[in-house]
Amino acid sequence: MARDTTDFRPIEGIDELVEHLAEGNKPREKWRIGTEHEKFPFYVDGNAPVPYGGERGIRAILEGMQNKLGWDPIMDDGRIIGLVEPTGQGAISLEPGGQFELSGAPLETIHQTCREGNAHLAQVREIAEPMGIRFLGLGGSPKWSLAETPKMPKSRYEIMTRYMPKVGTKGLDMMYRTCTIQVNLDFESEADMRRKMQVSLKLQPLSTALFANSPFTDSRPNGLQSWRGDIWRDTDNQRSGLLEFCFSPDFGFADYVEWALDVPMYFVIRDGRYHDMTHITFRQFMAGAARNEVPDGLPTMGDWANHLSTLFPDVRLKRFLEMRGADGGPWRRICALPAFWVGLLYDEVALDAAEALTSSWTYKEVLAMRNAVPELGIAAPFRNTTLREVARDVMAISRTGLKNRGKKNRDGYDETSFLNTLDEVVARGTTTAEEMLSAYHTRWGGSIEPVFMEYAY
Repeated sequence: MARDTTDFRPIEGIDELVEHLAEGNKPREKWRIGTEHEKFPFYVDGNAPVPYGGERGIRAILEGMQNKLGWDPIMDDGRIIGLVEPTGQGAISLEPGGQFELSGAPLETIHQTCREGNAHLAQVREIAEPMGIRFLGLGGSPKWSLAETPKMPKSRYEIMTRYMPKVGTKGLDMMYRTCTIQVNLDFESEADMRRKMQVSLKLQPLSTALFANSPFTDSRPNGLQSWRGDIWRDTDNQRSGLLEFCFSPDFGFADYVEWALDVPMYFVIRDGRYHDMTHITFRQFMAGAARNEVPDGLPTMGDWANHLSTLFPDVRLKRFLEMRGADGGPWRRICALPAFWVGLLYDEVALDAAEALTSSWTYKEVLAMRNAVPELGIAAPFRNTTLREVARDVMAISRTGLKNRGKKNRDGYDETSFLNTLDEVVARGTTTAEEMLSAYHTRWGGSIEPVFMEYAY
């Protein structure tokens, strides 16, 4: 999230929180695609991480991008920590370890999404390459220890860094050493949200498997295909993971609100200052628990919006749905991830088929699949088959959905071509992580250094 929200309207009751989510309902013609992607900056000389400061640091890249794009700076305690397009059509932000993120504009087609991603990568390369900096498209940092990884001067991250070790064993690795590709998608009603939430929660482990791309940690194989997927198994299970209550046939906005109310907060912002609120839940905040702790210690709608942004389930509900299961990856994956989910969720025939395919899947089955995927990838078992076989059916549904959308580029091609990189994974029967591990044991000679050449932007 590029910029935390400031909305000073007071909250009168829980109904307002439910309505906040319901305000995301949009007619089909207004549905859009918002793609986010992160990458690791590194110095070409030595494949070392890039710190925030200095003439060849993250701050200098942001300042260069600001001069090039004319976007407005996002400041935190006098330091530039991101950029936002003046009309809200996209933003650049920093993750805790310097991961450079583009939060894309809400666009109508995957063609536009892919052009946006390519343009961003070209722009950031133009600024960064003269500094000797490139970017790595992987789901997990392959070389640098947690101690070696830089820390970005962002107030919310200081609070999270103190809090994470109290609630899980892998939260700091999540913050500082992982990257993702995400897509944000719309719904037209509570019933439509429910269908999309349930289908996408059930299929999120498959997305993790198809995009598995983080097999190295601390310069050696970590025994996993998606280290990032494994990290999310013990980051902060109060606010992350697979939400069982969402599997209910009558799940709705109010259920998500009731869950979110009982998750500990991270912060509130008052007069530009971040206040640590990790000791109370939002429900306690609404009951007046912070009245004497912070200025204006009663909750606002901005506090609620910020709280929703600090929840990390596999699919996150805000005024849209965020697909959160995929590792970061090579540039073709930036286009493939939104194509995969748009094909499944934005065409009625495809959504019906995906819903029919997954309707009998239970929470326990999906959880078992989620737990198996980090190690086994698309070879993970499911019922009497494997995820590879499930993927064949799901990919066919997604392809049908994209074909039915009929969104063609100027050369007459529809959006189905963006699935080709995932089709290759299914056809090969091996993930990108497995391909990298094979290279490590053969032509890379037991070194992870070649990854910085072969998977760099």
